[in-house]
Amino acid sequence: MKRILIVPVLASVLVLSACGDREAEQRAAAQAQAAANEESANQLAGKFDAAQASRDWDMARIHGVALLDQYPDTQAAARIGPLLEEVKTKAEGAREERRLQALWDYAQIATDGGTQRTAAIHGKDPVDVDGSGAKPVQLIFRDHPKWKRSSYLVLQASDFRCPGGCKVKVIADGAPARTMDSWRPDTDEAIAMFITDQKALWKLARKTRVLEIEFPVKAGGTRKAVFETGGLDGSQMPGWD
Repeated sequence: MKRILIVPVLASVLVLSACGDREAEQRAAAQAQAAANEESANQLAGKFDAAQASRDWDMARIHGVALLDQYPDTQAAARIGPLLEEVKTKAEGAREERRLQALWDYAQIATDGGTQRTAAIHGKDPVDVDGSGAKPVQLIFRDHPKWKRSSYLVLQASDFRCPGGCKVKVIADGAPARTMDSWRPDTDEAIAMFITDQKALWKLARKTRVLEIEFPVKAGGTRKAVFETGGLDGSQMPGWD
């Protein structure tokens, strides 16, 4: 009878031993996985830190989001998490700055006596100046070796109403309107109207993000063009700042 009882006891011991081995293996596997996650998270955190140090906010955001999505329970995630919201905000700001910069077109053209430089931007939205439909309005700053510095608006249809000179209203970032003298050259080669105080207009364009210009048109009344000027690069027009 005693021999018969030994077999079940031994079997139970073997079962418990096997369970213990499996649990140990599972713990070891979990620890190995956790260590691997920490290593991978640290690699992403290093990329995040490098991008942040170089002020590459888009890449910092990408690495930070990937880190928190893939390895949320790591020490690296605990460190990076509180920093990510600010990085996202800076990345969005950097993208907006690039968008504003891309709105400007710069040109250098060889001409008599030197080089003509221009900085030009189209209005945010086309404007209907004569009932024929909305069309682009352009603002241009020009530095010409003969005609010197000037600023002017250009239409693609109809014309300005500016006999003997006129006025435009300029609003910078929603501030009270400023009135500026303007004039239309006596030519039919281009539909342009010059704003006399190009120096003041340039300063406004350089320090504001949105410049609104209200101008008189031949069809009657006034129209307004809105320019997102915040990305203007002053280095493209030496001597203007």
